Amino acid sequence: MKKFTQAIVKRPCRNMIHGLTSAGLGIPDFQKALVQHDGYIEALKQCGLEVTILDADERFPDSVFIEDIALLTPECAIIMLPGAPSRMAETDGMESVLKRFYTNIESIQPPGNIEAGDIMMVGPHFYIGLSERTNQAGATQLISILKRYGLTGSLVKLKKLLHLKTGVSYLEENNLLVSDAFFNDPEFTNFDKIMVDDDEAYAANSVWINGKVLVPKGFPKTTRKIQNRGFDVISLDVSEFQKLDGGLSCLSLRF
Repeated sequence: MKKFTQAIVKRPCRNMIHGLTSAGLGIPDFQKALVQHDGYIEALKQCGLEVTILDADERFPDSVFIEDIALLTPECAIIMLPGAPSRMAETDGMESVLKRFYTNIESIQPPGNIEAGDIMMVGPHFYIGLSERTNQAGATQLISILKRYGLTGSLVKLKKLLHLKTGVSYLEENNLLVSDAFFNDPEFTNFDKIMVDDDEAYAANSVWINGKVLVPKGFPKTTRKIQNRGFDVISLDVSEFQKLDGGLSCLSLRF
């Protein structure tokens, strides 16, 4: 099944060493991050995507995590308003990029804040995590926009994770990769769950693309569980982005 044809990525900037983080894993190695980003782009191409590569922007240390800046649905593109003050202006120029692909472009307005790392698409429905980066006003606006295009949304309250997709990823065909934080969440009762062990929690952020699943390198138990569900796995080293609390989904917009 081929669902996505395009991806947009943004190159890491040298200032990524000053990015937001709570990981406690040290300062990212910029040169190593470039190599890892190259590998990520190649993996997207292996999944059949045409990749648009945006230049690095030294004004924004976290701007490589482009997923947070927009939500790309089959019906419309929605420009987010990040909840981290240092990231709010990352949306500048995004509309001109999205106009290459979309005629319907919407945007979140103050006092709403929302980052798309808190949004998980399951068919026409969107789960929206309420977090330190995504507030009620932003989520309410998003649901209103989605409804105008025949789509739906619902809220998931987060307790300790940065973003919703830090702890849960949809792998299509009702398969849900889920960390302990969401395993018993009533919102996800009806999914076929793949449990991610606590010592591999970072791997809960994996990405399904056209039948393949991108999984961070170094998490063998999670990799085997995904393979046992019949998926082809592409393992990618993203250690330098992990140092900034970023995962595989954060590094691209896929549509």
